[in-house]
Amino acid sequence: MGVFIGYGCSICGTLFAPDEVTYTCPHDGGNLNVRLDYNTIAAEWSPEKISQSKDCSMWRYAPLLPVGVPAENTGALRRLGGTPLFQSPRLGARLGLKNLYVKDDGQLPTASLKDRASAVVVQRAIEQDIKKIITASTGNAGVALAGMAAAADMEAVILVPESSPPAKIAQLLIFGAQLFLVQGNYNDAFELTLQASREFGWYCRNTGYNPFTAEGKKTAAFEISEQFSRLQSSLPSEQWIVPDRVFVSVGDGNIISGVHKGFKDLHTLGWIDRVPRLMGVQAEGSAAIANAFFAGNEDIRSVSAMTVADSISADVPSDGLRALRAATQTGGEYLTVSDDEILQAMLPLARDAAVFAEPAAAAAYAGLDKFAQAGLTDPDEYVVVLVTGNGLKDVNAALQVTGSAPHIASDVDALKAALENKSNRANSDEPLGPGEI
Repeated sequence: MGVFIGYGCSICGTLFAPDEVTYTCPHDGGNLNVRLDYNTIAAEWSPEKISQSKDCSMWRYAPLLPVGVPAENTGALRRLGGTPLFQSPRLGARLGLKNLYVKDDGQLPTASLKDRASAVVVQRAIEQDIKKIITASTGNAGVALAGMAAAADMEAVILVPESSPPAKIAQLLIFGAQLFLVQGNYNDAFELTLQASREFGWYCRNTGYNPFTAEGKKTAAFEISEQFSRLQSSLPSEQWIVPDRVFVSVGDGNIISGVHKGFKDLHTLGWIDRVPRLMGVQAEGSAAIANAFFAGNEDIRSVSAMTVADSISADVPSDGLRALRAATQTGGEYLTVSDDEILQAMLPLARDAAVFAEPAAAAAYAGLDKFAQAGLTDPDEYVVVLVTGNGLKDVNAALQVTGSAPHIASDVDALKAALENKSNRANSDEPLGPGEI
């Protein structure tokens, strides 16, 4: 277990002891950064020592986390992590990139990166002898909490907007969470959880609001660093190797701020020689953080979010400042993409990299595509696209770009005719339907 020594406010910089605060800075409401004793960690651990671990889960990085390792009887809570990072030459060729890699967190137990955050929050609750956790969610964070809480035999109360995709609602119900569909958007659900947490004394997992969420998400940066080093056929004992850029979809901002925290932890320890450029990608209809980046300031103003990518839809980003700084402090940038660009990005991810991404996850690749088409990438640089959630969470979005398959009679002549018709259309000037791409 990492040596947890307290918190630091992301706005005013005030330092707090571990038992002095729970959620945000009492002075200005700023998000809290978890502080670890890096000297003690560095004295006892190294990249080489961690790389020798036989534990393939995210808990191999327990020395860099503010919680201990979950008990062996907690199932998925104990085993999650270790999602693949792989090179995708065909996907890279589309964009003129020789070294494009995909990190697929859609393979986590509840099919989204937010499992990482929920795992650390649940473990923190266990260590604090807390029995009930509440969270607001557009779907994925709630599903992640429901799954991790179920593994730990803990109660979870989830509030989601009533417009959440049916697949995510089904996941929440199947994991046994107490689910309530809120009339309103994510921010309405968020505010209600804060009231309920205070009223009933429940532990609040809300993204960004709870400082341990970023601590879970930072493990994605640890895995990228270690896995990327292995893929370069080099795993030096003193340092890991990192890519040049990492593209991350951004809604409330906690994923990119967590990834930033992870790389900063490694850099502070001397385990990597630099922090990659972090490239935040927002939907045009939910671009509060990108707007501040384009304006060249840190004034993150509320928007009326509306996007097909529900998982990155946020009127008021709960972790906006740290998410903005993830780009500005690393020499990265923010980009915005349209809903159509997001949906279209699902196709090359699936057909060239065999990754089925939900719209919010595909936004990261859509941003890279836009960046590359503008001639802003170096063909030789190493780029990672972080895919944060699986497309089965929103199959209706996938069907918008694929269309439906043709119906045929159950004989070979009908199949031949259908194949011939499709071939003729492909060779004609007539545009193909969505399902015929």
